[in-house]
Amino acid sequence: MAQRTVTTIPATISKYTAAPIDSKARRKVAGYARVSTDHEDQVSSYAAQVDYYTKYIKGREDWEFAGMYTDEGISATSVKHRLGFRKMIDDALAGKIQLIITKSVSRFARNTVDSLTTIRKLKENGVEVYFEKEGIWTFDSSGELLLTVLSSISQEEARSISENTTWGQRKRFADGKVSVPFKRFLGYDRGEDGNLVVNPEQAKTVKLIYKLFLSGLSYKAIAKELTNRQIKSPAGKDTWCTSTVKSILTSEKMKGDALLQKKFTVDFLTKKQVKNEGQIPQYYVTANHEAIIDPATFDFVQAEIERRRTGKKYSGVTIFSNRIKCGECGNWYGTKVWHSTDRYRRVVYQCNHKFEHKCSTPHLVEEEIKLAFVTAFNRLYDGKDDRLAILRLVQEEICDTRLLESEQQKLADEMSVLADMVQNCIGENARIAQNQAEYQERYNDLVSRYEAVKAKHDATVEAIQAKRLKAETLEAFAKALRNRDTALTEFDAGLWGTLVEYMTVYGKGDIGVTFRDGTEIRIQ
Repeated sequence: MAQRTVTTIPATISKYTAAPIDSKARRKVAGYARVSTDHEDQVSSYAAQVDYYTKYIKGREDWEFAGMYTDEGISATSVKHRLGFRKMIDDALAGKIQLIITKSVSRFARNTVDSLTTIRKLKENGVEVYFEKEGIWTFDSSGELLLTVLSSISQEEARSISENTTWGQRKRFADGKVSVPFKRFLGYDRGEDGNLVVNPEQAKTVKLIYKLFLSGLSYKAIAKELTNRQIKSPAGKDTWCTSTVKSILTSEKMKGDALLQKKFTVDFLTKKQVKNEGQIPQYYVTANHEAIIDPATFDFVQAEIERRRTGKKYSGVTIFSNRIKCGECGNWYGTKVWHSTDRYRRVVYQCNHKFEHKCSTPHLVEEEIKLAFVTAFNRLYDGKDDRLAILRLVQEEICDTRLLESEQQKLADEMSVLADMVQNCIGENARIAQNQAEYQERYNDLVSRYEAVKAKHDATVEAIQAKRLKAETLEAFAKALRNRDTALTEFDAGLWGTLVEYMTVYGKGDIGVTFRDGTEIRIQ
């Protein structure tokens, strides 16, 4: 019997690239460089990386330069915002790259999951990665193990950096140091001390937004008006968004204050931020910088925002939207366009349910509305001093929240005691064996008592907020009337928005104007 022999037949095709092992074809090689900040020293490092890898790849005869992919000033904790990285991976998967060279694991990714997922995807498509600092080739059998360990270390380093950064930010907040994205923040520039300094030109736009809102326009209508006036948005765009208008109207910085730590980061990898609703401390800095909007006006705007939010559906397309009421059916007047396609075109206001309820109330044109307001205001103005004196008494009587605040505190204390009793009941049941039916009955009784007290507490809080809203409305009304030195000779949109609650059309030539202090002046 012949002697048994084994002959080795060498591999001739790469199991990763499917190319002949002895092939003289040049390998398509790309470089990847990234720095995470825009600091000067990092910029020089970035330029050095690009120059080094470009020359390094082109200097190899067996390599074909497939391009240099870069991300400048971008964190590596996630690939989401790394456009250069994502383009490189797409090109590699499309067969344009066979080998990627980068400085180190931390330059590639500080997220272990992202790093390994990307490497495996590339490997499945015959693309290798070489990490020069660690000397890792991902096609090596030990490559993935080393990569896992080093990526985990890199991820922990990123966590440590993130925690240190967060600590520093929160320390600055606790010290009352204010910082805003000045390039996209309307109304203020960065001063020499780093604090906010009023930008006079931009402040005009801020004041205009508040004026338009108080005249009755909605966020959407204000955004449209600003766009039509060709005023640039905070981001320098030609078109305004309703969210931008709302943020300006609700930003306490416009009245010179600053609320710090409105949001916080919940995941250092994704950089996801959420609204701070009590999870971590906030800091309110009063009189931090010069105000653009005086505090009384700002507070009135917040009250008006709340009134529109909690009341009937608010339109605000024009300053007269949701402000003219039908005296017969009680519904609002809306705009209607007559003869929209010819030279007799005009806009009128009439009851939105005129034909449904067969209302006989007449339509109005804008000039009639303005004239009615001017007439009503001048009658109001005639008794200005007496009206202001009455208003002070009304404010003292119906806007005092001291008793309600005392009741709220009592209920809050009772809630705290009941919450402790519930926790003690649960803890006792966990430590001591007892009749479960009796425990459940006692537990249900405590929870019911707590919920009943909480309902009273919430109702008291709502009552306090309602009184404060009324107080702010009346104070704005009194201020506008007090500051007026003469009767009106023409329509004033600002006074209309500040003073008028609504107008009621009772009949032809019969209009009532109800002011925010509850006074109705009937014009016939």
